[in-house]
This record gives sequence, structure tokens and C-alpha cells, in this order.
Amino acid sequence: MASFGEQQVLTALKSVMDPERGRDLVSLGMVSGIAIRDGNVVFSIETEPSRAAALEPVRKAAEKAVEAIPGVLSVSALLTGARAPQAQAAGHDHHGHAHAAPAQRQAPKSLVPGARAIVAVASGKGGVGKSTTTTNLAVALAAQGLKVGLLDADVFGPSQPRMLGITGRPRSPDGKILEPMRNHGIVCMSIGFLVPEDTATIWRGPMVMGALQQMLRDVAWGELDILLVDMPPGTGDAQLTMAQQVPLAGAIIVSTPQDIALLDARKGIAMFAKVEVPVLGIIENMSYFCCPNCGHRTEIFSHGGARKEAEKLGAEFLGEIPLDIRIRETSDAGTPIVVEEPGSPLAQAYMQIAARVWEKISGRTPRQAPKITID
Repeated sequence: MASFGEQQVLTALKSVMDPERGRDLVSLGMVSGIAIRDGNVVFSIETEPSRAAALEPVRKAAEKAVEAIPGVLSVSALLTGARAPQAQAAGHDHHGHAHAAPAQRQAPKSLVPGARAIVAVASGKGGVGKSTTTTNLAVALAAQGLKVGLLDADVFGPSQPRMLGITGRPRSPDGKILEPMRNHGIVCMSIGFLVPEDTATIWRGPMVMGALQQMLRDVAWGELDILLVDMPPGTGDAQLTMAQQVPLAGAIIVSTPQDIALLDARKGIAMFAKVEVPVLGIIENMSYFCCPNCGHRTEIFSHGGARKEAEKLGAEFLGEIPLDIRIRETSDAGTPIVVEEPGSPLAQAYMQIAARVWEKISGRTPRQAPKITID
């Protein structure tokens, strides 16, 4: 356990001044979101977006001040701030709810220049198995000979460290760029590597976006064929901003067949349409349950709803994944079903979807690998 706490971090940051305002960061109320794990410290410095570039030296000074605390192993300070309203980009309805205007999408600058394609895996609501699907698709793509990265963008509920069986902390040899964690043939970055698993991440929207941008920009991803982004569930500010600021090659929507999940899935598809991100297709997860003892098939959440929805919306139906205890058990154990049972029908379902996704974004079939490489 760390021999210091939040108070020591705040005390150290009181020595860092905002040169324009002539006062320290703490007294100005600019420090928030402090998280400490095993000697690793993450915090945000809140400021107006227009001042971000000018305050970069202040951010570095803040990291240096906290690094001086005995017991600190690494520090990551995020410059975050609320984006000024733009009439062309967003607005509010008469209830005060934010909505995106259907303005033409500007091509954002790539935060991961080494990635040939960045694909978001999203869901309109939580609990539909989006993260499990993302994990197995990532490993399936790697098993087919591709260089794959996975960004866990769900900062409030990061699950990729557990699902990929990765423990420990990312290294930063130069103190600036983090090395991604590795397992099962893919590289991964998640806020879960920096924040304790049982600690709630209580951050505002701008802080979330600052963390995501740094996990994209300040990570040595290397050359990747594809980077999958495990998106937060829903269609809030974080999802919309991610879609607008990251050059996504496309998005995959995960849903269960039941009507309420499909209703939320439509919202996700509509969000990507507004920011002109192509929807690569829809996956029906928990499509049906097949009893392992008698083989009887039960459609617990109905069946075929996602296929019908895809046809209705003009999107491709990528495939269905059954509700199976082995998927849950292998995910909890950190060895996804594609790794644990690569020849099983369950693994093959993920493999076929992964091959189709790669075919759609690259125009060609993935290279075949003889077996899955496990680091």
C-alpha cells in the first residue's frame, strides 16, 4: 500500500503556481479527481480549453512536485476543461437535454497515428455484454494474424484488466509515455490499471475526455492493424465527444434481442449517424440459451430482434452469440473463450464476426494463424 494519501498530494500541489493568476493550483480549485493506486497517482487540472497549451509547463511542474513525495512511483496529470458551446456542433432541447446537430463531421486528427483503423464497440445500455464481446473480438482478430490494440474507454466501469487476465501497472521508461499492457496477443490500456478495482471513479465529463485522450495519445501503441475501443454504455457526452474527436473507421453495436435493449441500440446508431461514423453492423448477444445437459434451446430474451433491427435500419447483422456460462466463466477468469476453447462453436462465432469486421474496414480477409498466441 502507498505510504501517502490525497492530503500529501494536495500539499505538494500547493507549491505549483498558475503564473497568470498568481496563486497555487489548490487554492484556485483547479485540482480534482485524485486517484492513488500502489504508488501511482492520477489527477486532473481543470482549466479553460483556450489555456490548455499555455498551462502545459504547469502540468509538468505538477507531476514533478507529486513525484517528489516519498513512495510515489508514477504520476499522470490531466489538463481538462469544459468545451465552449458551439451552435453548429451541439444544442439543447426545451427540457435542457444536450443533443448533437447533424453538422458535417470534420475529420479529426489521429491520436494514434500507428493504428490503421480505430473501431468503436458500443451499446445503447449497460449489461448487454459489450465488454465481453470486445475482448473476444480483439483476441479473435489477433488469432487471425492481425496486430490488435484494445482501449478500455469505460472509465467508470473498466473491466478489460480482469477479462484479459492482466494485473500490475503500466511502465513509463521516460516518465511521459506509458507502455501498454499485454496478454493473449494484444496490447491494452485501461484506467483500471491506474485506479483500484473497488474504487469509484468520480469524474466530470471533461475529466473523462482528458483521460481518454491521454490513453490514446500518451501510450506507446506501436503499429496496429486495428484498435478496438470498448466504449462506455449509453449515448452521453463522453460517447459523443469520443466519436467526434477520434477518427473512427466505424462502430459495432452490441445488443440483446429484447425490445428495451434494441430501443437503446437505436439511439446508439442514431448518435453515430449524426457524427457520420459508419455503423459496421449489429451483434445480437445472449441470443439464446442452450441447456448443457439436455440440449433444449430457450430464447430467454426473445430471439432475432437485432437481425430485424439491422434490416430495418439498413445495417449489417454481424452475427449472434448465445447466452452460455462458459463465456462468463472464461471472461471472469481472464482467459476469454476464444483463448480457452478456440475450436468451440462459441469461439468460432466470435472468429467469424471478427473476420467480417476486418473484411469490411480493410477490404480483405485476415491472415490465418495456426493458433492463438498467449503472452
